[in-house]
Amino acid sequence: MTVTQAQRARHARFLPGRAALAGLAAGLLAASAAQAAPMPAAGAALPLMAASQLPAAADPARQLPGAVSVSKIDFRRGEGGAGQLVLSFSNDGATPDLRNESSGVVIDIGNASLPPSLQKPLDVTDFATPVQRIDANRIGNGTRVVLDTRGAFESMAYQTGNDYIVEVMPRAAAAAATAVTATGQVVGSATTVGERSYSGRPVTFNFQDVPVRAVLQIIAEEAKLNLVASDTVAGNVTLRLINVPWDQALDIVLRAKGLDKRRSGNVIWVAPQSEIAKYEQDIQNARLAIENSAEMVTEYIPISYGNAEDIANLLTENSKGGSGAGGANAAQGRGFLSPRGSISYDQRTNTLLVIDIPKRVADIRQLVNELDKPVDQVVIEARIVVANESFARELGARFGISGATGKPGDRSSLGYGGDLDSSGSNAQSRADAVMEGERAFDISRSLMTNLPSTLGGSGALALSILNAGHMLDIELSALQQEGRGEVISNPRIVTSNQKEATIQQGEEIGYLTLTGAGTAGGTQVPQVQFKEAVLELKVTPTITNDGRVFLDMSVKKDEVAGFVDTGVGQVPRIAKRSVDTAVLMEDGQTVVIGGVYEFKDQQDLAKIPFLADIPVLGNLFKRRGRDRSKAELLIMVTPKVIRVAQHRLH
Repeated sequence: MTVTQAQRARHARFLPGRAALAGLAAGLLAASAAQAAPMPAAGAALPLMAASQLPAAADPARQLPGAVSVSKIDFRRGEGGAGQLVLSFSNDGATPDLRNESSGVVIDIGNASLPPSLQKPLDVTDFATPVQRIDANRIGNGTRVVLDTRGAFESMAYQTGNDYIVEVMPRAAAAAATAVTATGQVVGSATTVGERSYSGRPVTFNFQDVPVRAVLQIIAEEAKLNLVASDTVAGNVTLRLINVPWDQALDIVLRAKGLDKRRSGNVIWVAPQSEIAKYEQDIQNARLAIENSAEMVTEYIPISYGNAEDIANLLTENSKGGSGAGGANAAQGRGFLSPRGSISYDQRTNTLLVIDIPKRVADIRQLVNELDKPVDQVVIEARIVVANESFARELGARFGISGATGKPGDRSSLGYGGDLDSSGSNAQSRADAVMEGERAFDISRSLMTNLPSTLGGSGALALSILNAGHMLDIELSALQQEGRGEVISNPRIVTSNQKEATIQQGEEIGYLTLTGAGTAGGTQVPQVQFKEAVLELKVTPTITNDGRVFLDMSVKKDEVAGFVDTGVGQVPRIAKRSVDTAVLMEDGQTVVIGGVYEFKDQQDLAKIPFLADIPVLGNLFKRRGRDRSKAELLIMVTPKVIRVAQHRLH
């Protein structure tokens, strides 16, 4: 293929002449060789390149020997925990030299003086970088800056304008992960700095005031890149990079000169950031202009599993639809619609009506296909177990003696019994018999202690002895009760993913109340009210992406515990058991989400003082009782996911 003269001219605007490129390459090779050799000792002269090997801008003969001084020393924390030292010079022409030593980094600037105000140490430990201390001192007519470091590190430096920037990175953040073949050949490496990962081949650069375009050309040739530089790329740069990946070196050069890059296939375009931003904005404006002038189309999208109104609201954020086929338009320029697009819906047929440009309509149809899918269902099975166990035992006794004495014709009499009433009755009966000249006995039973068992249905053993007008009564009563019961409730419900479901079973218990004035002759009106005693399961399941089930649930079990007499009627007492919780479970796993264990042990003793303390006989003057009960409530839940397959329409 023949290259025209105009094409050669355009190519020459980017590439330097062959002689200049050969000279620059020879200079870079010499610099690389110098870096590969052992570093000279502090103060030793560095090997110089021949004048023909140096770029014109880096020739010392062409640099003005104006006075240069350090105007500012600044330190900051960079990406990935790197320490960044910025040395600002008063004029151009500073020639800093950097070398790494075991204790840190040393920068010598032989032609720059250091003001007394900057000759002081800086403690930078708080920045949490490898650099711990910075010492700046004058060495002859020049300046030496020493960075005291801690731990393994790597350093690189570059110069932009009057600023010389040194970055010291921890080796852990810039470690190279190298892949090696079976023969031991290195095939690639990756260096991580902050959140960026660089995998280019390591390169070493030592440039002094070299044109940026020439540096980009050398990086492109080193990395075998197709690189295009804009006409506005200009200026010079000073770099000292040792074993840095080429892609990281390219980013450093771009950042130092305010440039940016865009990749298209295997071609990289380099231009100022403002130029690239303007180019991308122009493309966006052109795309919007094309959309605004495109022809509108109408599309009818049926909805199978979702709700057309909900999807329309999702697509437009605040869509307003109608129930007819020509519903109201949606908000303009919102959501997934173009500024001229509109969307409406038909509730009767559950259909979306979209009017927009073809590209937006296609995007909406694709989105609807992703959203309009059947929702998996969940079977929630709960088991509520209420177990009760009770034990009661009571021992009691009743004891009494009564009688009357007297002689015929003797008006005196003695009556005794368990209480004053029985004693007086016996004495009066005896006096009446004596008055009539008859010998009579009027015996009435009376108890001195009355402490029988209070449990319903208790058994008793009684003994009565009657002799010569006297009666002795003894009664022993006892009862032992044991009870055990278990109630199992098993509610089960099926619901869709993220849909609340409720199931209830139970009864409403009515009771009577009075309403009305009730005073000053008013009439109260009876009214019937109801209380619920139900078993209820309320749950909202959420199926996670990894197949588990998150349950937000409420379980309640009420039952009648008794009635309270209010004088008008009886009001039921409700025993409530409930739990509200949220739990993440595996599919098909059974978990106890709640439980209550209650234990009661009560002992009662009723006795007559002093008499009850008599050995053996004291049992006739006391009552003993013991009551023990246990109640346990367990609530278990098992969710099971039912996968629902989508039916494809043919």
